[in-house]
Amino acid sequence: MESLLPFLLFAFVASITPGPTNILVLSHSSRWGLGATLPIIFGACVAAALIVFAVGLGVGETLLRFPRVQQAMVWIGVFWLSWLAWQIFQSAPPSLNPTTPRDEGLSVFGAATLQLLNPKVWMMAVAVVSVFAGGGDKTMRLVLLSLVFLLVSLPCMTLWALLGVGSARFFGSPQAFKRVNHALAFLLLVSAWLTVLV
Repeated sequence: MESLLPFLLFAFVASITPGPTNILVLSHSSRWGLGATLPIIFGACVAAALIVFAVGLGVGETLLRFPRVQQAMVWIGVFWLSWLAWQIFQSAPPSLNPTTPRDEGLSVFGAATLQLLNPKVWMMAVAVVSVFAGGGDKTMRLVLLSLVFLLVSLPCMTLWALLGVGSARFFGSPQAFKRVNHALAFLLLVSAWLTVLV
C-alpha cells in the first residue's frame, strides 16, 4: 500500500474540487438543509466508488472500445445536467409557510444516476485504476481503493452541503436566494458544457 497516501491526496482533490455533483449538493442543501441532502451525498459517493470498482473490473476498457457509447453517455450527461441547471435557475425561494407543499428535489437515485452520466467521475475512475490499481490480481486493491474513495468523498461533499446551508442563512432574502440559484445554475451549465467544448 505504498501508493495509499498519494491516492488519498488524489481522492481528496477529485472530491473537493467544483463539479456538477458538488454544485447540485450545494444548491440542494441551501434549499432543503443538510439532513435532506445527506442521502443524496451518500448516493453520489457510493455510485462514484462503485464506478471506480467497475472501471477496475474492465468496464473502462469496454467503454474505450466503443467510442459511440462513450459519446452518447457524455451527451446524455450534458443534456441532463443542463436540464438540472434550468431547474435550479427557475426554482422559487423556499417558502417560510409550513403549510406550503414542498417539492422533493434530487433523489438518492437521481444523485447516483448523475454519477453514472458525469464525465468527471468516469475520467477520475480511469485515472484511479490506471495509476493506483497496479498489475496482477487487483480485486482486493480495487475494493480498498473504492472504499477509501468513498470515505474521502463523503466528508468532502458534506463540506459542499454545509456551504449551501451557510449560504441559505447568509442570503436569507428571496431575491438573494434567486441570485445564488442563478449563479449555481450558470456554474452547473458551464461545468457540463466544458466537457464537450474543451
